[in-house]
Order: sequence, then structure tokens, then C-alpha cells
Amino acid sequence: MIGNNKIIVAAAGSGKTTYLIHEAMKIKEGRVLITTYTESNEAEIRQKFFEIVGHVPAHVVIMTWFSFLITHGIKPFQGSLFDFQVAGMQLVSKQSGLKVKRSGSHPIYWAESDVEKHYFDSSRRIYSDKASKLVIRCNRSSHGSVIDRIARVFPNVFVDEVQDLAGYDLDILKALAGSPARLLMVGDPRQVTYLTHNERRYARYTDGGIVDFLRDEFPRKVTVEIDESTLNRSHRNSADICAISSRLFPRLSASEACKCACCRSTIPHHAGLFILRTADYTHYLEMFRPMQLRDKVSSTGVDDRFSAMNFGEAKGRGFDHVVIVPTSPMKQWLVNHEFALKPQSRAKFYVALTRGRYSVAIVMDWGSEPLPAGFSLYEAEQST
Repeated sequence: MIGNNKIIVAAAGSGKTTYLIHEAMKIKEGRVLITTYTESNEAEIRQKFFEIVGHVPAHVVIMTWFSFLITHGIKPFQGSLFDFQVAGMQLVSKQSGLKVKRSGSHPIYWAESDVEKHYFDSSRRIYSDKASKLVIRCNRSSHGSVIDRIARVFPNVFVDEVQDLAGYDLDILKALAGSPARLLMVGDPRQVTYLTHNERRYARYTDGGIVDFLRDEFPRKVTVEIDESTLNRSHRNSADICAISSRLFPRLSASEACKCACCRSTIPHHAGLFILRTADYTHYLEMFRPMQLRDKVSSTGVDDRFSAMNFGEAKGRGFDHVVIVPTSPMKQWLVNHEFALKPQSRAKFYVALTRGRYSVAIVMDWGSEPLPAGFSLYEAEQST
């Protein structure tokens, strides 16, 4: 049955993992694959099953995206292309398969015709930027048997954090959507802080354009329901936090704070959005013990005596109080929301803003401009 496909555009803190678990538990016949990009998110899904159900049911398989590609995309039908064992995966951050690099000339890469050197390193570990490409090649050489087998092994394929997929990963989504399997995708296009790999293929969709990809690139006979309402309410963030974070992505539907009694029953004395002077930073950390969020480990301004995380590392996490050490472009956007914040900075700032349950403080010495809507200036003497 072609057409039993769906993507849910989720807001931060809307309960994506919980939703997937409840959907998986509704299925009484057939196996469910839940796949996600990072190992930390795979562990989170597994832990959430134990919290809600008490165990991971026998019909549910949880795998990282790369494990799924190797185990079910490459190994079953690799024979027509190569006959050695895949030794694992080599994570790369730039184009792999370098053949020659001479000073002053463009690098030369191994051609696709040399399967072992194009797709694998010297230890026969597949390059991370070539895994999905090889899956598509295996599927083509086996006349569609790769996708056919996946659909039979897993009649239900759930993809979490779908916004992190890129390049040939998207071809795999397209192929699965055209198969008998039910494809359920969940993700937040505003949180593209990681990508499975940097690939020129479908490059215009890499910055949160997953919904546009589904609309533009899927064949007409392959339908996908686009759901922007089911997970549009945040169970973590306040209305003010939802409002400021939504302004970063005006083209997308604004997220809203839920009205659940259990989520809103306890609001501490310290809550809201604050601009925090650098002179008050240490006092603020001592008073409220917030999680410090920074761009990278080398970012200046963080107090090493207190807990800190990079923006990308904090993705998927929630904290009662957070303090953001913003980059210069983030500060410029706060002053003027028309400032052209680059996609990666925009996504990281969104992630940082939406980590706080009760309060978000941004460290910067504000000038004479009016404060952003919803913010107040933190006054140290009023909190003592």
C-alpha cells in the first residue's frame, strides 16, 4: 500500500519520543523499527521504553541510522558489488575516498567503479558519508531487493530526528515511502545542528528543508501526510520561550506552550526570559545553578566551576534553568530580528533557547535599544 506515510513536524519539548513509543505499542502485528541518527538519542529512546512500558517489547527494534544502513541496507545484498566483510564505519567530516592530493592542485578521489577504495578505508570500514549511497547502489544492483527486504522485515519504519538526514539518506526515505512499509517520520526542522554527512546531493534541503523535500522530490503516486499540529505544543517551554524561539523561524508554524495541569502546576520563583549582564554572571550561577550553554568547548565566557554543554550536545535535553553564552551573530539577531543569522547559528540558538523549562538567561551587556519582547533585565540585588 503506497501512501501510508506521514511526517510530524514537532516542536521542541513536545514529546516526540513518547509519541513514537505509544505508536509502536499500538501495533499488534509486525515488527517496528525505530531508527535515529545519534547513539545518545538511541539510548534515550530505549530508556524511555523502560520508563513507560518497563521493557523494550520483542516486536520493537531500536537502531541508529548508520547501524540500520549497514545491517539491513548493505550486508544482505552486497555480493554483486564486493565479497569482503564490512568492518564497521569510519566517521568522516569531509569528502572521503581521497586518491591523490598534490600541493597546488585539486584533490582527486577514487571513482565509484573502485568499490573498495571509493566506499571503504584501508581497514574496510565504510565511510560515513558513503553509507546511504552504497545502500542505494546495492538496492539498484539487486533490482530493489534491499528495500523490499526491509519492508518485509519491518512493516513499520519509524524515523526519529528525520531533519538530520541528508543526501542519499533522503533517497532511502523516498524508496521506503514507495514500499509497502508504513513510514512514520518525526522531527523538528528548526533543530538541524547535526547532519548524517555533508553531501552535495539535495544540498538545498539540508537546512531544515525536509518537508520541502517531501513535497518537491517525492513521486506524485507516493503520498505523505504532513502533520504540523499533533506535536506543536511544548511540554517543556513557557509561552514566552515558545514565542522568542518561534521568531527564529517565521516560515514555520509557531510552537505553543501546552496547558497540561501536570506540566504547569509548579512554577518556581525564578522564571522568565532575562538579559544577564556579564558583571552579574557569577552571582546568577551561584543563585540558580543553571546549565551553561555555549557554542563550543573553546568558547570564552563560561565559568568552568559550573556545568556547561555545547548547543548541539544539549539537543534533546531539558533543564530547569539555562544561561546562554551567545555568539556575536546571535547577539545581533536579538537586537534586530531581521539580522541574517546563518542556518547553523539559527538552529543552535533555537536549541539553546528551548532547553529551559522555567528560565532562560542570555549573557550580554545590553545597549540602549529596547529589550526584545518578553525579556527583562536581570537585577542581582532583587534576587538576594
